[in-house]
Formats: sequence, structure tokens, C-alpha cells
Amino acid sequence: MTDPRLRRHPFGFLEVVDRPSPEALAAYYTETYYQTERSSYRREYLPEELHAIRLRITQRAAKAQSILGDSRRGRLLDVGCGEGFVMAEFASRGWTVAGIDFSAVGVENMNREMADRVEQGDIFALLQAHIAANTTYDLVWLGNVLEHVLDPIGLMEALRLLVEPGGLLVVTVPNDGNAYHETLLSNGDIDRRFWIAIPDHMSYFTADSLKITAKATGWDTLAIIGDFPIDFFLAHPGSNYVANPALGRDAHRARLKLEAIVGAAGPEAANRFYSALAEVGFGRNLTAFLRPKTEGTAT
Repeated sequence: MTDPRLRRHPFGFLEVVDRPSPEALAAYYTETYYQTERSSYRREYLPEELHAIRLRITQRAAKAQSILGDSRRGRLLDVGCGEGFVMAEFASRGWTVAGIDFSAVGVENMNREMADRVEQGDIFALLQAHIAANTTYDLVWLGNVLEHVLDPIGLMEALRLLVEPGGLLVVTVPNDGNAYHETLLSNGDIDRRFWIAIPDHMSYFTADSLKITAKATGWDTLAIIGDFPIDFFLAHPGSNYVANPALGRDAHRARLKLEAIVGAAGPEAANRFYSALAEVGFGRNLTAFLRPKTEGTAT
């Protein structure tokens, strides 16, 4: 893949060439990201959208619990906690939860009861404070954060110091720049790399590059699951929302309906389906379940 905006990192993921300063990026997230609805976050959601958000979290949480032990309860840190849905889910399961983010606006809008559990500020500085205090967690959640930061390698390395031995890091990233996307472009189904989103996303991962990055930063990859690949619709001219943005709303609604059908089969069946998707390179997002490497283990 050649695009002047991106370069290939030695670990295989793509990263933005012309990068903002840390100060400019922090200001963007503190002052703009949630407040202008530029991101996928909204001030309001339709009921079916809320159902889909909670369904995805329930499925990922079920996978994490099955790895940790279904009866295990402990301490969760949600890094880049967004709107607080993950904290709310695990609090309902009996976990002790905490979150950190550049802004608490999302949590205050959607899960106000979680707002007093959020530290607001620079994520890296807050993590370093937790590390300095020797604070550790049974489960660290990193949902759609890794692609946003200027130093994803440093973040992955720092998080190793926060996860208990036998604990878990759950990382979700967009599945961007994959073979399917490049095939769509070469076939003329799309006329641009729609998935490049600057300054929101500084790095772009596939399942392979996420595994390589995890291994290089001291993690064993235990599992990877996808989610519903809305970009399937780009292969058909009647639903290609990149070629015709007016089709985007219908594609979104169709995705919600299909996710609800898959979810109705239960978390275990849904996760088997989404694991198979990830194995062949599909899923609009990918979620990896990672454990700190110990001497003698291999990914």
C-alpha cells in the first residue's frame, strides 16, 4: 500500500507521517472530540444503537470473563473510558471500576453515575502516576484508544506494568488498511481510502500487525475477535456508502439489525462467529485479549 499520508512501522501497522504535537492532540480531545460529535460518540443514541453498544461490550466482557474465569471479580481500569459503558457493565458484574480519559464529557452525558470514578487528564501522565503508585489491575480495557495516541508502543509497554500476573488487557482497534479494503480500491468499488481519519487516528492496525505489536511489547495474544463488518456493504453498488454517502444511514441501520440477530444467539455463539470473521481478516473492529508474557511463553 502506498499513500503519502502514511508510513509502515517496523511492527507492520501504518502510522501518520505528518503528526500533530502532543499538546495540539491533547487540546483536540479535551476541547473538540466529544463536544462536536466529530467522533462516533453522540449526545443521544437511538434505542437500537444503545442496544448494539451494550451488546458488543457484553460479548467482549463475556470473552474476557471466560479467559479470566467466569466467577472472577476484581479491579478494572478503563483507559480512554469514553462514555463509561464498559465501567457500567463491569460495575453491574460486581467489579471495582475506574476510568481515565482526556475528557469526562462522554461519561457525564451517558453514564453519569460513573463520573466520580473517572480521572481526567493526559492519559500517559495518569498511567505513569498509577505505575509510580504500584497500582495494578486484574483487567485493563483499551477500547478504540490505541489508534488515537502518538506513541502506541509506549502505551502498550506501560500497560504491562498495570496488569496483574494472570490478568488481562483487552484492546479494540479499527481493522483498517486490510486486504479487503485494498481490493475494494483496486476494483474501483471505492475511490479513496475512506478509513484514513486524521487527526483522530494516528495508527492503523490489522489482526496481523496487532499481534506483532502485542508480541513486541511483551504480550501473549490469547484470542482475537471481530465485530460486524459494515464495510461488507461496500462490495455492492446498491449499498456502497463510500461511493454514495446517502446510503450510509441505511447501512448503519442494517448493521444494527444484523448485530442484534447475531447477539440473540448469546455471547458464546456470537464470539465464535466474530472469531471466525477475524481469522479471515474481517470485522470493522478487532478486539485482542492479551496477557503479559512470562519467561518461556510464546504468542
